Amino acid sequence: MRMNVSASAQPGEIDLPPLSARSVVLSLLLGAHPPELAARDLVRGVEPFGVGGSTVRAALSRMVAAGDLRRVDGVYRLSDRLLERQRRQDDAVHPHTRAWDGDWEMPVITASGRGPADRAELRTRLSELRLAELREGVWLRPANLGRPWPADLDEVVQRFTARPDAPALELAQSLWPLDAWARTARTLLAHVERTRLPADRFTALAAVVRHLLADPVLPAGLLPADWPGAALRALYDHHRRELSAAVLGPAP
Repeated sequence: MRMNVSASAQPGEIDLPPLSARSVVLSLLLGAHPPELAARDLVRGVEPFGVGGSTVRAALSRMVAAGDLRRVDGVYRLSDRLLERQRRQDDAVHPHTRAWDGDWEMPVITASGRGPADRAELRTRLSELRLAELREGVWLRPANLGRPWPADLDEVVQRFTARPDAPALELAQSLWPLDAWARTARTLLAHVERTRLPADRFTALAAVVRHLLADPVLPAGLLPADWPGAALRALYDHHRRELSAAVLGPAP
């Protein structure tokens, strides 16, 4: 799903295209713990979006064929690949942080001779680890996260601990578009609170969690004043359960 926040928009104005049947199914399963739902529940969950049951079932069949979902006895579960996406989404909402002592993580790409597709995939994975590229092949972030490091990346990346000479606040501002992230977060906050229909709020919360995936989760001292990250997480947490009940119905 693409999110368009106009540069000229007033606070609270946002343009969110409607979710497809596939996007709604994925959002429902990514938000479920355990990540599995019966076909009838998924069909009912997509109904508020004006999508018929036959369209949902066709989307489910395509997602199983594509390896996105597994189907056992009429119950659909996330594939291993999407389980990792759920883990990242959960971490975006509840990041594991630790006290920051001034150290920075500095992974350096050491592998050579990789093709464009492999290089792009590596860049994506490092970005998903909330790292930012200082220059080609050198990535940084404050060492305040408790997230695991993928063992397979050690084949292509060497990790160091560093204390850059540049002031930490200035370095953080050069690595991440913090002001732009905060503006979009505030717009999403206002938009979610303004929505009333379950389908509209569901669409808005899907945009919220996607935006949280791009939050660098920096130490408080490196963030602009009134950083809206915590408020956006609290809002998502507040609405997620009640919205799941409204879309899927109360748990049996």
